[in-house]
Amino acid sequence: MNNKAQETDEFNSLNLLQLIYKWRKPIAIIGIAAIVISSIIALMIREKYKSIVILFPATTSSISKALLSDNSFKQEDVLEFGGEDEAEQMLQILNSDEIRTKICEKYNLLRHYGISPSDKFKRTKLYDEFQSNITFKRTEYMSVKIEVLDNNADTAALIANDISALHDSTKIRMQRERATQALKIVKKEYFDKVADVKRMTDSIKIINSYGLYDYESQSEVTTEQYAIAISKGDQRAVKALEEKLKLIANYGSVYVSLRDNLEFQRKQLNLLKTKYEETKADVEQILPQKFVVSNAFPAEKKSYPVRWVIVVVSTLASLLLAVIAILLIENTKQIDLKDT
Repeated sequence: MNNKAQETDEFNSLNLLQLIYKWRKPIAIIGIAAIVISSIIALMIREKYKSIVILFPATTSSISKALLSDNSFKQEDVLEFGGEDEAEQMLQILNSDEIRTKICEKYNLLRHYGISPSDKFKRTKLYDEFQSNITFKRTEYMSVKIEVLDNNADTAALIANDISALHDSTKIRMQRERATQALKIVKKEYFDKVADVKRMTDSIKIINSYGLYDYESQSEVTTEQYAIAISKGDQRAVKALEEKLKLIANYGSVYVSLRDNLEFQRKQLNLLKTKYEETKADVEQILPQKFVVSNAFPAEKKSYPVRWVIVVVSTLASLLLAVIAILLIENTKQIDLKDT
């Protein structure tokens, strides 16, 4: 059985070679034509140059968390590279409409890509060209790679670097909008608390002006002196001490309540002040959102098309189709002969 199979394979191979030899001229013509046509097409394809930017996301973008927080357990390392979540966030921002629109407007990509402004589907065509020439990928090392293809090497490098810069401005803009709203809330709470503390402080000062400074100690001392004056029969002293005790009785509870509440409110004020300063720093200060591993530079050699690959693949495909067509023709002839 094995010998028969081997003989059949050899026979089929021999028949195929004989068939190719028989049709050598048409095959040669098809091969030459494929080379010529594919070469012309390859030469007509515009060259494109590739520029690449490699970025690592940062773990934190908050000034307050990275630098101002006094909590050692929550404080983040400003120098630490981000992981998978941060890389995915970076990709989402890079793919945003905001960055795409700014790049399209700055470099007039509608005209650059040869799309007519009057085209009904100009926006769709523009975005399709954008996506085919500008790509963002996450690498195995959790960095993000920006690749830009363009007919002009300088333009490709400029677009890649601008996209890298726009990542920061876009992310900072989004975070600043939220931080600004948070600042308004914290600022109002902080200054309301400042006003409350001032009112309580002023009230205590008024009570102090009446002679009440320390309710507990003054009450104790005055009571002892009052008892001594009574035992000595010093009516003048008794009358004076009764006035003091009356003052303590009238304002003592108010004083204690204000004093204790003021102490609590001052603690709250300190917490709000810290939060206010942190939120204000997040709004006013800028922290880089990424680490740039490598900036883009104008490529010295084209990346696309690889013309010899186009010619070779096209020629081989044409020859393969030609052989298949010849086999079909020969098989059809054999069937017709059998029928006759």
